[in-house]
Amino acid sequence: MDTSTQQTAPPPVPPPPTTEQKRAARGATRPGDRIFLGLSRGSGILVLVIMAAIAAFLTYRTVLALSENEANFFTSFDWNPSGSPPEFGIAVLVYGTVVSSIIAMVIAVPVSVGIALFITHYAPRRFGGTIAYVIDLLAAVPSIVYGLWGALVLVPHMDGLYGWLDDYLGWTGLFEWNGGAARSLFTVGILLALMILPIITSVSREVFRQAPQMHQEAALALGATRWEVIRMSVIPFGRSGVISASMLGLGRALGETMAVAMVLSPSFDINASLLDPGGGTFAQNIASKFNEATVMGRDALIASGLVLFVITLLVNGGARLIIARRKEYSGANA
Repeated sequence: MDTSTQQTAPPPVPPPPTTEQKRAARGATRPGDRIFLGLSRGSGILVLVIMAAIAAFLTYRTVLALSENEANFFTSFDWNPSGSPPEFGIAVLVYGTVVSSIIAMVIAVPVSVGIALFITHYAPRRFGGTIAYVIDLLAAVPSIVYGLWGALVLVPHMDGLYGWLDDYLGWTGLFEWNGGAARSLFTVGILLALMILPIITSVSREVFRQAPQMHQEAALALGATRWEVIRMSVIPFGRSGVISASMLGLGRALGETMAVAMVLSPSFDINASLLDPGGGTFAQNIASKFNEATVMGRDALIASGLVLFVITLLVNGGARLIIARRKEYSGANA
């Protein structure tokens, strides 16, 4: 047969769209979808507007306060905004807030991740569900209850731990104890760790449950132990989620007010030892001084609140950068 006389067959005609496809095409322009899109977009814009309004208000009142301040706002240890002339600084508040939050994170994150892994990969289903339920209940306990427990139970029973730290780690200077009351930044860090532990545990637990089952079964088929499965499959997959959970807990630790105010013995001094009573945090200082403050004093407190606002934004921004850098290495894209 002569191939030159063959005619090219016409391309196949695509089948007409089905009813479902027509409905899907119309669905993109349905009024309900347009309304939902507008509400979602408006909600996002509203959040940005509120954030900008808060930042503008804090900045305005901060400028008023700093224009009258006669001390260095960032390095001064004094807090006397009602004096003549007014003098106030945030050096002690920055130190207390950062140190107590670091102590809380060092204690809470490993314990929370361990509890989450135990619930999802080691504990029997019924027992793990009971533990998860109790952890979720702890997240609902009000801050004032934690503060009462810390002041009435935790502080009086810290002498043994403080004595042990002084005996074995007192030579470092950070854990030297002179026998005072346990109303220090170290006790505050322990209390904050208990408060943020339920949040980090709950989020980490849900992230670990989403780890791909195929990856875990493949590792088991290759002869990996349960811990090796967790180390090679579960933790890499949930790393970004654990970072997000940790930053969520850190946000609460940075801004916790009543519990810290009830446990800490406030003073505008920076002690070399974490076990010495005294210190202060931004939130605790604002809560304890706002009612009795003058107009200038309130502006000074608002100025310290702006610093806490900026620290929180920087922490969240850093967490987003860490998650973005590690996203391609996690199992979420597999």
